[in-house]
Amino acid sequence: MAIDVAEQEFQAEVLDASHQGAVVVDFWAAWCAPCRSLGPILERVAAETGIKLAKVDVDANQNLAAAFRVQSIPMVLAFKDGMVVDQFVGALPEQSVRDFFAALAPSEADRLAEAAQSAGTAEEKESLLRRALDADRGHEKAVLALAALLADRRSDEEARSLLERIPPGLESERLLARIELSGGEATDTEALRRGAESGDPHAAVAYGKSLAASGRHEEALEWLLRAATNGADDASKAMVDVFRVLGEDDPLTKAYRPKLAAALF
Repeated sequence: MAIDVAEQEFQAEVLDASHQGAVVVDFWAAWCAPCRSLGPILERVAAETGIKLAKVDVDANQNLAAAFRVQSIPMVLAFKDGMVVDQFVGALPEQSVRDFFAALAPSEADRLAEAAQSAGTAEEKESLLRRALDADRGHEKAVLALAALLADRRSDEEARSLLERIPPGLESERLLARIELSGGEATDTEALRRGAESGDPHAAVAYGKSLAASGRHEEALEWLLRAATNGADDASKAMVDVFRVLGEDDPLTKAYRPKLAAALF
């Protein structure tokens, strides 16, 4: 599939779309003879392989061309997961173009990880993800998905071990924070609540972490903030873990991070 993409569409049509599958971008211009030679080859191979082809006219989209340092055209970039993973410049022969596209095709691990997303049961999902990791032990999407599944059932040690296979990133940091907050074992939430309400700051930390592990983040932050104010050393770390789970742009993070700083200093 080939589409024309302008600057205002690039984020959605290329960067965001590349998280679902590879996107090839052809930087070209109407006056460029090599572009006119390469263009039909790119379109034909894209149609045959099912890989999305986005065509960017450099004259009409000079900011995009500058952003990707396009100095000679045709320039072809391949995107996956929002990042450039391959590229070439010039009008390559058709076989070279086919080889370029072939390297972008989903791997066996990609296909299994994708199938896991629509699995009917947790057991089926886990089986598909483990097969994906048998094919590629460092497949990032499969690692993150299986680690999340393991964290949900409190298999924390295996989840941590899996996450060591991939470079640190936002999603892996969030998962690690979730694991830290869960405490690795089931807790008596009602008993923790009574302890927190009695004024015990350490019980307040445990209760706050329990609330965060169950997704009640605002309540969790409120209890953890009380504990931090009352001198519980581990309360601030637990709050930071909640911030990591929520992300820096979440309204709760923005609201409670300055409150934590005020409580500490």
